[in-house]
Amino acid sequence: MKPGVSIRKSDTTFITRQFRHDDLDDVIRLNLTCLPEHYPKSYFIMIYSSLPAAFRVAVVGNKIVGYTMGKIETGLSNFHFLRRAKKGHTISIAVSPHYRRLGIGTKLLLESLEAMKAAGATEAFLEVRKSNISAIKMYEKLGYVTVKTLKRYYHDGEDALLMAKKLI
Repeated sequence: MKPGVSIRKSDTTFITRQFRHDDLDDVIRLNLTCLPEHYPKSYFIMIYSSLPAAFRVAVVGNKIVGYTMGKIETGLSNFHFLRRAKKGHTISIAVSPHYRRLGIGTKLLLESLEAMKAAGATEAFLEVRKSNISAIKMYEKLGYVTVKTLKRYYHDGEDALLMAKKLI
């Protein structure tokens, strides 16, 4: 895609599927392009190994244009005081800038959430930069609520919002 070329929704057909090991370099490249938070290869494989069905990619033609990865954690519920819960944690989600606002992020996240729910999660959560208004709006449309602000959460000192939703 050349810089400055726009994409209309009607011109873009994408599919989503489970991550495969041969997708790793493309997913890492997308992570480096889209997000300031970067992970070593081993971390992507560890997350994939913990819950393969929750690691999803979006493909246009033969190009990976989006991904999300999640895992299951057990800890205090975000909705029930002093109650433990099995929670789906969305670790990372990214869509190439040229393919945003086409529903790719929403579809990836919904599929990943279904995999987490199938694995027994009763709620889900994620962290998002406080300045990432478009992502926050997407999460709110999907039923997430802000639970709390995590001060200086990111390496550059920016705050994060901890957002959560019930899966049952």
